[in-house]
Amino acid sequence: MKWIAALACFAVASCATSTAQPRDQFDRLSALCGKAYEGRIVSPPVAADASFAGKRLVMHVRECSPTTIRIPFHVGDDHSRTWVISRTATGFRLKHDHRHVDGSEDKVTQYGGDSVTPRATMRQEFPADAFTKALLVREGNVAGANNVWAVEVHPGRIFVYELRRPARFFRVEFDLTRPVAAPPPPWGSG
Repeated sequence: MKWIAALACFAVASCATSTAQPRDQFDRLSALCGKAYEGRIVSPPVAADASFAGKRLVMHVRECSPTTIRIPFHVGDDHSRTWVISRTATGFRLKHDHRHVDGSEDKVTQYGGDSVTPRATMRQEFPADAFTKALLVREGNVAGANNVWAVEVHPGRIFVYELRRPARFFRVEFDLTRPVAAPPPPWGSG
């Protein structure tokens, strides 16, 4: 009888300590919560990316809840950008929260779109949504209405953020094998 109880205890303990495999990109990102990583631009250099040249690029998976992950993207001393990834009924949503140093919203903010790829794929693509298209056209970025962003998480290897549209390609890869010290809070978060 004692051996049955011991076996039951062992079985319960084994189940309690087993690690569940990530189901999707959201779970893969959640596993990085609290960590920061340095990245580099791997797309060909273009004039539109001049503000990134020579600057340290750091992503910080700073805030995680069951439905939303906030990832500030620091470009040198510029702490204005945060990627916001949320769960939706059909997949994920990517939004870009842009702030000024005083915490107020930039006039071009909250743009992005909903994923069009299956939840479990390593690469999630987010075509510009209707709000984004209207915002970018209103602000004179007509080409941006064709934006498609992508996020990839390759556990233990790299995190990728990408922007693609006709005549525009921007890709940053972050090294997940080497966490770095957390940067200061993004502007507007206190």
